[in-house]
Amino acid sequence: MNLSNYYWYFTSAIPPKICDDIIKYGLSKEERMARTGGLEDRKLSKDEIRNLKHKRSSDVVWLNDPWIYKEIQPYVNIANKNAGWNFQWDHSEACQFTKYKLNQHYDWHCDSWNRPYNKPNKPSEHGKIRKISMTCQLTDGSEYKGGELEFDYRDYDPYMRDTSKHVVQVKQILPKGSIVLFPSFVWHRVKPVTSGTRYSLVVWNLGYPFQ
Repeated sequence: MNLSNYYWYFTSAIPPKICDDIIKYGLSKEERMARTGGLEDRKLSKDEIRNLKHKRSSDVVWLNDPWIYKEIQPYVNIANKNAGWNFQWDHSEACQFTKYKLNQHYDWHCDSWNRPYNKPNKPSEHGKIRKISMTCQLTDGSEYKGGELEFDYRDYDPYMRDTSKHVVQVKQILPKGSIVLFPSFVWHRVKPVTSGTRYSLVVWNLGYPFQ
């Protein structure tokens, strides 16, 4: 799929108080070690945990509250139209409140899978795929170092990349309350945090597979 825009951003879109409220609310919940696809619903072996932390290291909380969706969902439709994607979508997954502490990161990955969700007991997600990913910056970029969000503009596994040509760092979303949206099949990463703590809110927006 050829894209004119690999991401669309809104600087300082969410009011600081709302960001602080989300952080406070997220920190009040029980956090868990972040996992990757296929590892969510079972106990992991020591080797699996070690390999997982090499790929992804952060702490997450799942939030599913209407007041949060009310703040962020309008930006999905605006970005979808303005970026020229015009993807058909109709459901947002639970919000992932993510905490990146010292040395924590998420290596290169994309959010979409090669087949739709198989969730017959959850009609709002069954048969659908992730189409538009959203990241909301809850902390200001001055509150931590490292933790940069980067995109790789190619549509295949980017481990043979030429970083000078293919990788773009999204500096526009460093201000608190900024939002970036992108097609879920775009490769991206969060580099290791070197000081401070980076809080973000991630939401995946679903629709039926592309025709």
